[in-house]
Amino acid sequence: MATKAASANGKTAAHGAAETETFVIEAPDIRTIEVPIRGISPLIVHAWSVKAKAMMLEKQTKGKARTKTREPKNPEQDYQDSRYISDDGWDGVPAAGFKAAMVAACRQVEGLSMVLAKTLFFVEADGRSTRQNVELVRIHGTPRMREDMVRLETGTADLRYRAEFPVWSATLHIRFDAGVVQHGSVLNLLARAGESIGVCEWRPSAPRSSTGQCGRFRILTADDLPAQ
Repeated sequence: MATKAASANGKTAAHGAAETETFVIEAPDIRTIEVPIRGISPLIVHAWSVKAKAMMLEKQTKGKARTKTREPKNPEQDYQDSRYISDDGWDGVPAAGFKAAMVAACRQVEGLSMVLAKTLFFVEADGRSTRQNVELVRIHGTPRMREDMVRLETGTADLRYRAEFPVWSATLHIRFDAGVVQHGSVLNLLARAGESIGVCEWRPSAPRSSTGQCGRFRILTADDLPAQ
């Protein structure tokens, strides 16, 4: 935090000139806490596939492409492409998604703006997917293929195949400045994010989703740990 110090000579400047002020800025008190979480609703992931990115790039660089014969759906490939796989081979979700959930939860906290919250804490990644160019938090759980019927912008119905983790958990590493925000406040904000905001697809806070309940989680406590 910054505090005002006295002027250089301790006196008011002559002839009505403004008094010289300096600021004492304390060093940041950076800490990292490890927070285990467990899903309280299924987690649905939907990474952008390499094919989808290539099609988007082609459309943006060459204009509207000619109508092509639609390729047959490959549910298994769509399912595999929807997963975020780290360079080390494990499943994850973007670390930024957990931070975004905490920032969105600030709407429930009077006096704490989302703009300020963006600078107060950071969720550190456990690894990276170079192919998808994203920092990931590792997810523990067994994915399965999920089929959903969706409505496109044209009004046409379509099927989507994505990876779903019915049971999942993770360990978050949250970095924050204890001189600005208290440890307990960080945990409370994360708890609110897990209960009502969620992460990934069909979460409560997802755009155009009025019934989403997926991607919700809670913080594990000592009572959740197995007895020694």
